[in-house]
Amino acid sequence: MNILDRYHAMDYGPAPEARNEADAWLAARDFSKALFIDGTWKAASGGKSFETSEPSSGKLLAKVSDARATDIDAAVAAAAKALPKWSASSGYVRAKVLYAIGRAMQRHQRLFAVLETIDNGKPIRESRDIDVPLAIRHFIHHAGWAQALDRDFPGHKGVGVVGQIIPWNFPLLMLAWKIAPALAAGCTVVLKPAEFTPLTSILFAEICERAGVPKGVVNIVQGGPEAGAAIVNHPGVQKIAFTGSSEVGKIIRKATAGSGKKLSLELGGKSAFIVFEDADLDSAVEGLVDGIWFNQGQVCCAGSRLLVQEGIADALIAKVKTRMSRLRVGSPLDKNTDIGPLVDLTQLDRVKGLVAEGARQGAVCWQPDAALPSSGHYHLPTLATSVSPANILAQEEVFGPVLATMTFRNTEEAIELANNTRYGLAASVWSENVNLALHVAPQLKAGVVWVNGTNMFDAACGFGGYRESGFGREGGREGMFEYLTAKLPLGPVIKPATISAPPVEQADGSAIDRTAKLFIGGKQIRPDGNYSLAVATAKGKLAGEVGLGSRKDIRDAVSAARACKGWPDATAYNRSQVLYYLAENLSGRADEFSARLVQLTGVTAKAAREEVDQSIERLFLYAGLADKFEGRVHQPPARAVTLALHEPVGVVGIVAPDTSPLLGLISLVAPALAMGNTVVAVPSEKYPLLATDLYQVIEYSDVPAGAINIVTGRTAELAGVLAKHDDVDGLWVFADAETCAKAEADSIGNLKRVWSGNGRGLDWASDEAAGDAFLRRAVEVKNVWVPYGD
Repeated sequence: MNILDRYHAMDYGPAPEARNEADAWLAARDFSKALFIDGTWKAASGGKSFETSEPSSGKLLAKVSDARATDIDAAVAAAAKALPKWSASSGYVRAKVLYAIGRAMQRHQRLFAVLETIDNGKPIRESRDIDVPLAIRHFIHHAGWAQALDRDFPGHKGVGVVGQIIPWNFPLLMLAWKIAPALAAGCTVVLKPAEFTPLTSILFAEICERAGVPKGVVNIVQGGPEAGAAIVNHPGVQKIAFTGSSEVGKIIRKATAGSGKKLSLELGGKSAFIVFEDADLDSAVEGLVDGIWFNQGQVCCAGSRLLVQEGIADALIAKVKTRMSRLRVGSPLDKNTDIGPLVDLTQLDRVKGLVAEGARQGAVCWQPDAALPSSGHYHLPTLATSVSPANILAQEEVFGPVLATMTFRNTEEAIELANNTRYGLAASVWSENVNLALHVAPQLKAGVVWVNGTNMFDAACGFGGYRESGFGREGGREGMFEYLTAKLPLGPVIKPATISAPPVEQADGSAIDRTAKLFIGGKQIRPDGNYSLAVATAKGKLAGEVGLGSRKDIRDAVSAARACKGWPDATAYNRSQVLYYLAENLSGRADEFSARLVQLTGVTAKAAREEVDQSIERLFLYAGLADKFEGRVHQPPARAVTLALHEPVGVVGIVAPDTSPLLGLISLVAPALAMGNTVVAVPSEKYPLLATDLYQVIEYSDVPAGAINIVTGRTAELAGVLAKHDDVDGLWVFADAETCAKAEADSIGNLKRVWSGNGRGLDWASDEAAGDAFLRRAVEVKNVWVPYGD
């Protein structure tokens, strides 16, 4: 055999990673005392345990303490006890602790990597080169945030005791994403890892001991659903941070409704991988390998839907099949392995079932001709073609090494297909034309968009989704806000509205009767049910009647808001001019609105005029901020920039309070409009004539039809309709506690972002009831990664 023959015959030989250090660590641990509570290792109070096994072989690794509700009580009590001292410590003190954690992890990073691979099944290359270094990066990055907190987040403080629940696909990295910002903010933590993958969290708790983390600041409890539910429902927890399935996220949203707990959810995805005809196909194929077969496809942002332009579809699919045939499936500890086992037999069975159902629905499923290891939970990489948009493989999150492929003809169709999902976590756009890529990226309903790349992450750049992929962000400046709270100027407790007998006094006949209708799609229209609601003056006399809005009226208003493209597509400068004009026209009728406030609420003429003037000033404020509350450009340690774009949430439902009925309504509507949202507003149930008087001001202020829609009626009823409407993207509710809680619980249909006063009003005249705190709730932050260089 000559040299050339030897070259062609070469194949990858085994290159196993040594596991002796990890096995020694496992042998030396008492996993019956695996709960880390108040700086002490404890056994579960019930004495129960669960097993964690090696996915590549099924071999038992450990029997781990299984926490019960009493253990969660102890962990929350420890976190609450540690909170005052930790939150009061200087940013420098907290920064030193975070830095020490990061450095200690660096000293043990190979042990972390091997344990992660043994416990999870992901290839050692991924654990060693991606997961562990990025986890370390998060702690060191957030050490800087801890020290800069007062400078960069004035008026904010840590939210308190935080309950955190993480999944099994990135056990250590998700832990870092959760714990690092919480500690930087001055919060204390109770974290529950997934049952499948507890090992690296136990090693991390040991690191906390060595790094000088004060007792009770970090508590890590192993356990199953009972432990998770106990964290979610515990009254001593002020925030829940959850990463996992959308189904469980909805359960948590409903369970926390009305509790006042801050909530962030990072959930499932069905991310589009869009390849245009001018893309570098070889690069796209390599990106696709990372996009869908990274971690065996067990990635929430996996590029599991390949959308390819028709003209290059055959060529790209041929390249994909060739590349798939060269993927190496095998032991995750082998440095040459591309695809390891799935985490558990239940996950393997689920993936097989979804592939079989996709084939039954018409997909053609292709797999390379490769042998699987004789033991372990392995699944071959799978390519599904002839996939219809309704096929289960195009709609459901498989969470396995399965790629569904569809074609498109033009840019508009690509965007439509990409957005044809209830999820909205991530997307990839491949094109050599950066103008095209940056034209498409803002139109994709996804929280993260990678241009000519995929699965790029950094601690400085936010990550999170839209729609049923959840709300809130992990990492970056926006991720810090998730663990901070600003003191809003609370007003009195809002009492539930009571239906009183309508005033019966007849009008004196000196003026022409005025009919106050609903305002939908730029028109004044009668309510669908043709019922009206009598409105009383402060003296109990009849002030007038307004339309009694119904479910159908809300549907019409939402449709009008969704159809209004002129407002969200307008430039921020144009929106600012319209809001200025709205303020200008309201000022021209200030006397009229002041008189109406006196008539309805009984306040003095001076107080009424102050409220009108403050309403005009607030419109002026948001007009000025419309083109100034902008995104950022991040510079991660990679050859890329990340554009953190501010985008409107979409259609925002607003339920306004009775207190300060004009100022309260404008203080909520104006920031939503300033950021490009369209609005369906339910004004004060008690004083709705102030809102109906606004119709004419809106009509001659150049506001596009459908940008503002106003439906008068019963607050509780209409809030419930808005909460259940799946075409409403956000909901702000300032009503009684029961109405707020029900709105939060009813929002789970599409996991819309809900902001409620939890039964309390605000001091709407205060400076704190305006500005950035409101604008942040009016935007989604989309991070667009743009690489550069060769």
